[in-house]
Amino acid sequence: MYYRIMHKDILKSKVITLPTMIFIAAAAMLVSLVAILVVNLSGAIDTLMTQAKTPHFMQMHSGEIDTGRLTAFAEQHGNVDEFQVLEFVNVDGAQIIFEERSLEDNVQDNGLSKQGEKFDYLLDLDGNVIKVSDGEIYVPICYMRDNTAKVGGKAVICGKEFTVAGFLRDSQMNSMLSSSKRFLVSENDYMEIKGLGSTEYLIEFRLKDLSALGAFETAYTSAGLETNGPTITYPLFKMLNAISDGLMIAVIFLVSALVVAIAFMCIRFTLLAKIEDDYREIGVMKAIGLRVTDIKKIYLAKYAAIAMVGCILGFALSFVLRGMLLENIRLYMGESENSSFALLFGIIGILLVFLAIIAYVNGVLKRFRKISAAEAIRFGTSQEKSAGAKHFCLSRNRLFDTNIFLGVKDVLARKSIYVTMLAVLVISAFIIIVPQNLYTTISSKSFITYMGIGSSDMRIDIQQTDNISEKAVEILKTMKGDTTISKYAVLTTKTFKAKTEDGLEESIKIELGDHSIFPLEYSEGRAPVAEDEIALSVINANELGKKVGDVIPLVIEGKEKNLTVCGVYSDITNGGKTAKAVFTDNSADIMWSVIYAELMDKSFVGVKASEYGERFDFAKISGVDEYISQTFGPTISSIRKASFAAIAVALIITLLVTLLFMKMLVAKDRYSIAVMKAFGFTNSDITAQYVSRSVFVLIVGIVLGTLLANTLGEILAGTLISSFGASSFRFAVNPLSAYLLSPLMMVCSVLIATIIGTSGVRQIKISENIKE
Repeated sequence: MYYRIMHKDILKSKVITLPTMIFIAAAAMLVSLVAILVVNLSGAIDTLMTQAKTPHFMQMHSGEIDTGRLTAFAEQHGNVDEFQVLEFVNVDGAQIIFEERSLEDNVQDNGLSKQGEKFDYLLDLDGNVIKVSDGEIYVPICYMRDNTAKVGGKAVICGKEFTVAGFLRDSQMNSMLSSSKRFLVSENDYMEIKGLGSTEYLIEFRLKDLSALGAFETAYTSAGLETNGPTITYPLFKMLNAISDGLMIAVIFLVSALVVAIAFMCIRFTLLAKIEDDYREIGVMKAIGLRVTDIKKIYLAKYAAIAMVGCILGFALSFVLRGMLLENIRLYMGESENSSFALLFGIIGILLVFLAIIAYVNGVLKRFRKISAAEAIRFGTSQEKSAGAKHFCLSRNRLFDTNIFLGVKDVLARKSIYVTMLAVLVISAFIIIVPQNLYTTISSKSFITYMGIGSSDMRIDIQQTDNISEKAVEILKTMKGDTTISKYAVLTTKTFKAKTEDGLEESIKIELGDHSIFPLEYSEGRAPVAEDEIALSVINANELGKKVGDVIPLVIEGKEKNLTVCGVYSDITNGGKTAKAVFTDNSADIMWSVIYAELMDKSFVGVKASEYGERFDFAKISGVDEYISQTFGPTISSIRKASFAAIAVALIITLLVTLLFMKMLVAKDRYSIAVMKAFGFTNSDITAQYVSRSVFVLIVGIVLGTLLANTLGEILAGTLISSFGASSFRFAVNPLSAYLLSPLMMVCSVLIATIIGTSGVRQIKISENIKE
């Protein structure tokens, strides 16, 4: 019996059943996708780092190295499982040429490396440890992605020709957020080229107990070992590998949570619309003695069937889309060993959606108990008392057209009916604006401030070379006489020892120079101006347990000096562990120097970068826009995909929800429509009233959604960005897109849906709906 009733009902109400099924499928698809992507991403990263045997602790070092002392430290420390020192030869990008295309304009530190002896293996695209032959070279996978190199092609490095034998996965340096990229060559070829570049050492340790990593890092620093370079640990390697795809998954997760909420609202819409259509029949069933539980079973059976088909369809769609979304993960990290678990978690997600829908429908159907059989049989629809808008009288209206006035008045009089539609439109606006603003922010020039540097036009890096300070002075002399440059600043990074509260020493990298020329946005406090002041990055401040006003003891030129923390800023470079100060020091070795410049005419950035690049071949010079593009390229691309998908989902939701709501409203208002027709209102007049209702609700929804996106949305995005070292996050909004194009697209969707949804007004006859 239930099957026959359900089958006939579904065939009869295809217009309502189909959109409901689409919403359930969309919600199930997104929930399943998030589960599958999260499990695959975490599994792929774990698999890659296990296959490559990624170091738990790595200290990059430039300059003289005492391997004997390092070996003795490794042997004496009880937590060291394996230890090795790898060499990495930095090569000028202009000396790396693929098919007549060089890496001259590339912002990465590109260099040659041998295969790891004990661990830190470079892998091929099948996850195998690469065994490279003489004359062959394996290229970082990012250069396959941007079509710089291809298998079988020729590469000329420092005048020596190689054949590109394949591409490699590097568990340390896969991410574009990692500033270095390793090319793999044979030992013989490496020895031949070694003297043509600057050698950097990768001092690597694998530990027996990874949970004691912090204690090991402190012990390494206290031993006074080599520290002239960034220090990177296993958790940071993991984070760098996860950022690009992790941000995309986070956006999909946000959208999926909101779509699930909208799906429940839409189920409420359709269920209430169906109850309105069946109001008299429900009254008849109650009058002949059917129990409420029996009546509920009819509707529950229908929605269980719709939910089941929708969930199965959503799960199938997730399989169609997951290949495209997993493409980047598979390319950079390979297959996940947890792929079977991903399927299981996807199914669990679908089941949770299904059970939640059944529970929600059961809750909505409790209103059957309140339906009066006599009232339902007599009127054929629920009788609601109008509330509100008592002072909003047609006789006093002088501003609006009569139909617009009546439409707005109806919204104000029956707020409880429109609040659900309003909530859906608010969420839709939120879904459109937040990913869009996140994409605009990450791709904007101002995002450079979250990397620990101020906004400038040109960046010059001097590192992996001798006499860094003299070479920086040489460039500054040229800039001083360059009329196209309006201002410039040189910042030099050195390593110092900081005393912790328990008396231990910890290495801290401090950028020295005038930080007022290209100021940062500080989340707390301000930039250092006095010699006894220091600003800390967010991660450094947290690890050292310092806040603005606290004192940090620093060893400078062999003497302990107390510096006051004057500010805390965002930084996602060098593991997010940096500091800034203005004091002078002549004792510590220079790790690197960076010169920032601002041009009078921004259009000459590319020309000026090329000019300085040719003149100062020892430095790496790039426009800041190009630096951002190359460093954040994959991340920006992922967020861009997610933002476009979010816009498409939100517009479809807006159209379908408005369509369903208008159909529900027309079904509910049959009596009122018949009365208006009796008073002489035409079908066009009534349609105009419904259009004014939906547009009025839409305007309120867009305003509230925009406010919510710029407050709660900014907080959510800031929480996400802060997970890798940035704080005080602010959206960089594109007003044309966010405040004009997006609302216009929503308005068009709502107008189309309202016109289609109110087409049933023409079929409502006075004689059939005005009865005593």
